[in-house]
Parts: sequence; C-alpha cells; structure tokens
Amino acid sequence: MKQILLVEDESIIRMDLKVILESEGYEVIREANDGEKAVEYAMTYKPDLILMDIKMPKLDGLKASRIIGKQLDTPIIIITAYSQKEFVENAQQDNIVGYLIKPIAKENLIPAIEVALHQSEKAKKLQQSVDDAKEKVQHRKTIERAKGILMQTKSLSEQEAFKYLRDTSMSRQLSMHRLSQEVINQNK
Repeated sequence: MKQILLVEDESIIRMDLKVILESEGYEVIREANDGEKAVEYAMTYKPDLILMDIKMPKLDGLKASRIIGKQLDTPIIIITAYSQKEFVENAQQDNIVGYLIKPIAKENLIPAIEVALHQSEKAKKLQQSVDDAKEKVQHRKTIERAKGILMQTKSLSEQEAFKYLRDTSMSRQLSMHRLSQEVINQNK
C-alpha cells in the first residue's frame, strides 16, 4: 500500500481527497494544513508521494516542495486553484511531477498518482544503476592501483600481479577490492 502525505489547508477539500485516496487503496499517512508541517511530516514519515497545495499559511507549497526536494526524492503533485503561468513556472522543480487544478476529480487524480509513482520507481532504479556503476568503477580503480603497487614492489608483470590479487583474495576469502585496499594501505 503506497503511503501519501496530504497537504491542503482547506479541511473540506482535504477530507474529500482522503476519502478518494483511501477508497483507491492508498494510505494517507499524515495530513497537514501548512507547508511547515508538510516539511516536518515528509522528513519524519518519508511518504511515497506528496499531494501539496500551493497557497497555505506559514510556508507555501512551492517553498515547502523546494525544501523537501533538497532532502528527499519524494515525488510531489501540486493541487491548486491557480493555473496562472507564474505558478506553473515556479512549480517546475525536479521533485514536482504533476500539477492538478481544483476542483480535483477522482478521474484526474488517480491516473496522475499512478504515473507519478511509476516514474518515481523508474528514477530510483536508474539512480541505483548509476550508483552501482560508479561503485564498480571505483573498485576497478582500486584494483588497478594495487596491481601497479604489486608490479613495482614485487617486480611482477601486470598479468602476474592480477593473478596474485585473484589467488590471494580467494585463499583469504576477501573481495579483490578489499584486498586491493589492504595492499594500498600497506604501501603508503
């Protein structure tokens, strides 16, 4: 069950949205009526999605979205009565993935949520792939550096140094990366 933070200062609209969301199988984990609470609840509960009004007391939804976006990669759908160009332009932030004009019908809300959640999952998987690739490159650089040290200190060829790392890592049951870090640390 996907968890949604609902941020709307008008209690009747907030109640209507909550009924729609829960009838569609979403869990409204918290409700907020201003941007400050939205930021606090987002950081504490880390929802899967945030529905955020723009015009609210204390801190408006766009500023709250900016603050949340710096800390979390939670997708946000703006729900507002304002369709003026300046609001739409200000809503063009990385974490804002939708912009719905009130009154919000179930027929518009649910597809927007489904698309936002799907795109968020794709983005997280892509980021994980990028992070994994960066880590593999770093590991490879460490192994290459250790190989170079072994070539120099033990007068080995590149192939012999690699074989030494591979055989030693297997016999000691260490990853080649971990063993390479030890070789580098011992030769500082």
